[in-house]
Amino acid sequence: MKLHEMTADELGERLASGEVSAVEVTEAHFARIDEVEESVGAFLTLTRDSALEQARQVDDRRGGGEDPGPLAGVPIAIKDVLCTRGIPTTCGSKMIESFRPPYDATTVRLCRDAGMPMVGKTNMDEFAMGSSTENSAFKVTRNPWDLDRVPGGSSGGSAAAVAAGEAPVALGSDTGGSIRQPASLCGLSGLKPTYGRVSRYGLVAYASSLDQVGPLAKNVRDCALVMNVLAGRDHRDATSADVEAPDYVTALTGDVSGLRAGVPGELMGEGIDPAVKTTIEAAIGELEELGMAVEQVTMPHVDFSLPVYYLIATAEAASNLARFDGVRYGHRTEEPVDDVYDLFAQSRAEGFGPEVRLRIMLGTYALSAGYYEAYYGQAQKVRTLIKQDFDAAFEDHDVLLSPTSPTVAFGIGEKADDPLQMKLADICTIPVNLAGIPALNVPCGMADGMPVGLQIMGRPFAEDTIMRVGDAYQRATDWHTRRAEL
Repeated sequence: MKLHEMTADELGERLASGEVSAVEVTEAHFARIDEVEESVGAFLTLTRDSALEQARQVDDRRGGGEDPGPLAGVPIAIKDVLCTRGIPTTCGSKMIESFRPPYDATTVRLCRDAGMPMVGKTNMDEFAMGSSTENSAFKVTRNPWDLDRVPGGSSGGSAAAVAAGEAPVALGSDTGGSIRQPASLCGLSGLKPTYGRVSRYGLVAYASSLDQVGPLAKNVRDCALVMNVLAGRDHRDATSADVEAPDYVTALTGDVSGLRAGVPGELMGEGIDPAVKTTIEAAIGELEELGMAVEQVTMPHVDFSLPVYYLIATAEAASNLARFDGVRYGHRTEEPVDDVYDLFAQSRAEGFGPEVRLRIMLGTYALSAGYYEAYYGQAQKVRTLIKQDFDAAFEDHDVLLSPTSPTVAFGIGEKADDPLQMKLADICTIPVNLAGIPALNVPCGMADGMPVGLQIMGRPFAEDTIMRVGDAYQRATDWHTRRAEL
């Protein structure tokens, strides 16, 4: 097996034994990038020199008798929404194309401290607004399983990089499904942690009450290894929870007998492709054979998740993106203007793409005088009802199961002119963000020659439980071992 085909865990074992060096592993992944990146388009920025320097430092530490940790020398790709000191952080937007942060996001710093060489910054839907990575201002990323299809979004670059063997693991962000949905479409494991479990410091905000950083990897065990690096309290992030994180790797016992799973009917009905539904039902049957008790549950308010999300998320986006005005931050127009208001308007019109402009306008309207309580306020009330549906379901169940995406990866351009169909791509993932709970995607089969993903949802801060279930499923099946052939 070639180095770029290995999981992070396998690479870590070979690095620890001295079978390979961190420099060799990093060079192997850059060789793979050189081979396939022109076809895939996963990266916006490559950091070859600094990655190799990080790798050399890891080798020096090991050579001096130090144990730098299980992921030291394992390369990682970083979604371009996370600040990286001195390295462009564009959020896939012309608005901040030239931005080079003076600091690292906490998650980036933690990965550096763990000895993980950063190979580059990955492409994404502009400011994380999209489900296909077609909304990037710079390029369209392609799905390694079929280069005519999307990789999902908004963390499509991170997903494509791992699926193509350009990096063994990657970081993404998830506001309404942006880790899990591309993980599903690219045949990967991807985890959205509980809101507050992982620091958001240095994550350029889309919707502050929904955003969360998490890993994409080739299997659940690799997700657990990365979560051991990321999870924990951060005093720089006021929303970071002071809840002790367990060792996620030791939680992977392989035993799920006695666990209880609920299947929300609202997430298995209208809009789910029949082939996807059949595949998910087979995966649920496999978990039953492993000893889990499975039953149907009803969550009546989940059906309102999409309109609730697109009111709350756009309102928060309108507020967060107000800072990009061409004066304090972001692109400034070179066209002649009459006054400062004209400067703001022209700079923002040039800097933001159409999807971002649309969401800003929707959010501004929802927050405007006379409409706030009717739209944003009402959405927050229904969000509470959705959270209560999850609370009730978790009283009798350890996990909830559903499809991650209602369809497999769709063609590039197929939904570009149909915004409703594009937004329906997240109908199964959005409720999780509204409730703030953790959820995991695991590959569970194929339909139309493309990967299908099972979503495993858990109680707040129960990432160990959902990864335990996902790992047990992967021990019993081989879907996660299948690789895209480029």
